[in-house]
Amino acid sequence: MKNDKPASAAQPAAKSPTRSAEKPTLGRVLRSLRTRNDWTLKEMSERTGIPLSTLAKVEHDRLTLSYDKLLQLSERLKIRMSDLFAEPTEAPQQTAITARRSIGSIDRAVRVNTRNYDYYYLCAELRRKRMIPILTRIRAKSVEEFGELVHHSGEEYIFVLEGRVEIHTEFYDPIVLDVGESIYIDSNMGHAYVAAEGCDEATVLGICSSAEEEDLMESLMEMQHAKLGPPTDVARTPQPPKTKARGKKSIA
Repeated sequence: MKNDKPASAAQPAAKSPTRSAEKPTLGRVLRSLRTRNDWTLKEMSERTGIPLSTLAKVEHDRLTLSYDKLLQLSERLKIRMSDLFAEPTEAPQQTAITARRSIGSIDRAVRVNTRNYDYYYLCAELRRKRMIPILTRIRAKSVEEFGELVHHSGEEYIFVLEGRVEIHTEFYDPIVLDVGESIYIDSNMGHAYVAAEGCDEATVLGICSSAEEEDLMESLMEMQHAKLGPPTDVARTPQPPKTKARGKKSIA
């Protein structure tokens, strides 16, 4: 048997919509208590004097405990009986400081050329990023030329650097953005960016993000490959994108 130090009991937590809708049972509380203290059912049985089979049934909500057994449980574990019915608080997650950083530059970018866009993936040496910075040169001049709207997980932010960009989305009317203007969208919504009327091409800086545990950069590149066919070029490029914007330029 392990030492007889008091059990690590749950502390009452502030109610939230999720917790109030999912009221804890005695079985869930006991299982949580045992897990936090890293006890097996056998060890908890030895500590409390309650048969292992009884504890197992209680944890699966197939049996409850009488008042005297609850009192015995709290006395043996050296915790207050009220703590047996407290909702467990989630241990605060400590944010790991990775100290990662990357200096982005065009000559170190990963370039992906498709018929609609030239993509320059910046800071590509960092893997499993939650944000993907992409400098994009847009050549498609209409949504018909672009083809089917694209969808992918996460959200994205687009800032117009040169030219004028016409934004098409699944649930909104098209909108034209000038230099200095930007848009933030849900990437799961179908979307397409094309050069607006009067522009041969445009350049935008995009930031894509996803909370999902995935390599978002590879996911985006695979999506582009599947939708548009094999890229015409994928390489490290020493040359920055050059654009010729014929539309009106205005700083928002």
